[in-house]
Amino acid sequence: MTTHALENERLHLASLLEAIQRCVYFLAASDHRLSWPLTAAFLNENKKNIGLFETLAAVNERFAKLQDTMGAAMRHAGLLAGEPGETFLKVLSFYEKVGVINSVAAWQLCRTTRNLAAHDYETEYTEIAEHFNSLHTLIPTLYGNANRFLNYCATALDMSPSPGHFVDDFVHIMNNLASDVR
Repeated sequence: MTTHALENERLHLASLLEAIQRCVYFLAASDHRLSWPLTAAFLNENKKNIGLFETLAAVNERFAKLQDTMGAAMRHAGLLAGEPGETFLKVLSFYEKVGVINSVAAWQLCRTTRNLAAHDYETEYTEIAEHFNSLHTLIPTLYGNANRFLNYCATALDMSPSPGHFVDDFVHIMNNLASDVR
């Protein structure tokens, strides 16, 4: 690989890292618009509340976008680190081993949970509430993965996000997450 090609690959990863920060920022904004946990009664009472259902759709979409963006960035960083990445399962196994993700199973739980809503147009408010409450419960897992991944890239690859408008917000969200855990 030429120096120019390598620099382009590093720039691409820096851009993906910034995209992760942006995804966290927008997911946090949508998540904070709602009062958790959601109930079937609340959803039924507000079944025509366009703002509410647009926010729910945004949470679902932004959760998925964060995980997809992290997946692309993890695969790309693995290539730059010289790690085998023939399958995404091998990529996940590597990141589990280095402590970026808690477990492959936890990653797959996030993916399965978010995919259930993408393919199921449910009209049972109990099931809709359960889905979004599950997503809300899994958001800290994704945020932790994102934070540890950015730290891994900084340490192992000397890579940081492209300078952008989301760095301070990302740090603030991660600090709030840490204080919520305490």
